[in-house]
Amino acid sequence: MSIKLGWAGVGHIHTPGFSGEVLKRGIECAGVYDHDTDRAKKNAENLKGPVQTLAELANNKDVTAYVVTSETVHHLEIVSALAKTGKPIFVEKPVGFNATQSEALFKALSQHKNVFSTGYFMRGSAQMQTLKKLVDDRHFGMITRVRASNCHSGALGGWFDTDWRWMADKSRAGVGAFGDLGTHVLDLLLWMFGSVHSVTGAFANGTARYENCDELGEAILKFSNGIIGTMAAGWDDVADPHRLMVMGTKGYATLGSDLMVAGEDGKLVKYEQLEPAKPAGFNGWLDALEGKPADLVTPKEATNRDVVMGAIYDGAEHHKWVNIPAAWH
Repeated sequence: MSIKLGWAGVGHIHTPGFSGEVLKRGIECAGVYDHDTDRAKKNAENLKGPVQTLAELANNKDVTAYVVTSETVHHLEIVSALAKTGKPIFVEKPVGFNATQSEALFKALSQHKNVFSTGYFMRGSAQMQTLKKLVDDRHFGMITRVRASNCHSGALGGWFDTDWRWMADKSRAGVGAFGDLGTHVLDLLLWMFGSVHSVTGAFANGTARYENCDELGEAILKFSNGIIGTMAAGWDDVADPHRLMVMGTKGYATLGSDLMVAGEDGKLVKYEQLEPAKPAGFNGWLDALEGKPADLVTPKEATNRDVVMGAIYDGAEHHKWVNIPAAWH
């Protein structure tokens, strides 16, 4: 079956990469919408499709599935218009501008049973698949604490100075650096270790390159199963040497460039027997459209991440612990 994508918003920093993957696969463009007409035209030329209004795109019979990579503040309007078509929808993370919007999106996507996913690509790597299997197999015994980190040098390099300036503007992005990057490792923590019941955070403006925007932060998470987790995210780091650490009563693991695992003797060794990688994020969603096996992020999972992230921001702003609503445990 020939796949034709409708692009509803093309303002995200990942749009060029997504476009390149689509063109590489030979997937056609049925239309491009963006509130910025110049941006819509530029991307339509690259994708070889027509510029359309949101209403035209929603009523375009040629569209097989939709890709939403707009500024986060527009997600609710766009997804509400497209979900009723019942067609597959990919929405770049975070799905909602805030927890309330994310819950509204969850209801719309669930009601119309859209084949959905979002950009949590980190799940798919061979190392992550292996670490999750070790956790599921209780290789580490009772897990007591975990740590995740996702940091890069975006603020140091001025990544958000021009075309992507909105991503450092919380009135359009909903979050700053911590929400932008932290949502990836928050997904990993919840995917591997289960739900959390309370959280808090602490943020800083870092270099202050982007006014009124958190450039880095830390969070503490209390998991429902008793694990205590911490996570870091930010745009002010020259490197991110350790993405995950897992500590248990019978061993531990660290994940940097290699997955290092220790047993009860405490001796770390490089883990060589990696599980196969799986398609994830945007590529996984495209694979699903092409009829290939893929593990997709559900609307409930995506909303859960937004609810927890919103609570972390609330905790950081008001210097308190915030309980997660029971519906999202």
